[in-house]
Amino acid sequence: MENVLYKIAAIDQIKALTQPSLLNELASFINDLIINDFAQLVQMLYRIDISEKKLKKLLTDNADKDAGKIIAEMIIERQLQKIKSRQQFSQRDNNIDENEKW
Repeated sequence: MENVLYKIAAIDQIKALTQPSLLNELASFINDLIINDFAQLVQMLYRIDISEKKLKKLLTDNADKDAGKIIAEMIIERQLQKIKSRQQFSQRDNNIDENEKW
């Protein structure tokens, strides 16, 4: 369990992982949480900032598909969005004179 959480936290190292293996391992972990510790799953999704509305719609629209895989795809997508956003803000900050930075 901690191994998968480490991979989520270190998603900026995603290039070192193959996305299908990450997706499958994460989906398996999520399916385990669905069965054994749903409260922890909800808390994790909240911390990662997964849209509850979007998640409910995806799960409803894809009721015949693996819920763990759907959620895993959302987590990976969200983490990649965060990485991209951080990179954009980092580049923007590089254009500020050192005397003007806090």
